[in-house]
Amino acid sequence: MGTKSEVWPNGIPALGQVARRSRAVTARDIGLFTDISGDRNPLHYDEAAARATRFGGIVVQGGVTSAILNAVVAEDLPGPGTVFLQVNWTFKAPVRPGDTITGEVKVTKVREDKPITELETRVLLADGTVVLEGSAACYTMPLKQG
Repeated sequence: MGTKSEVWPNGIPALGQVARRSRAVTARDIGLFTDISGDRNPLHYDEAAARATRFGGIVVQGGVTSAILNAVVAEDLPGPGTVFLQVNWTFKAPVRPGDTITGEVKVTKVREDKPITELETRVLLADGTVVLEGSAACYTMPLKQG
């Protein structure tokens, strides 16, 4: 992060700055997301039905895949206090239980008058396959520590 200012008390993100984080996706993630969302699509639970589709097997919900980007922006870049204002994502390939995914953001625009950042976003599998790509706009609120 760059220099501190009234608008960016934790430092202004730099154009081109990148952050990423990885995690293994589990079958438990499917169940937890179902509890939150109510999404009981057979693609996530019925091996025979899922195998008969172009996916060829169980896939995790898109919300599980994209959730890693929430962690990257809230924890890493731009950092604590950041929320999404807008996202534009395309899902390119399935994620399966047991896969390790990496969420990656790259700063493409920073407003100096407001703590708003535009990001290029991607989620990749360990073999480099892009499973999600797109863009996001974020707002970063100053947080009082204590």
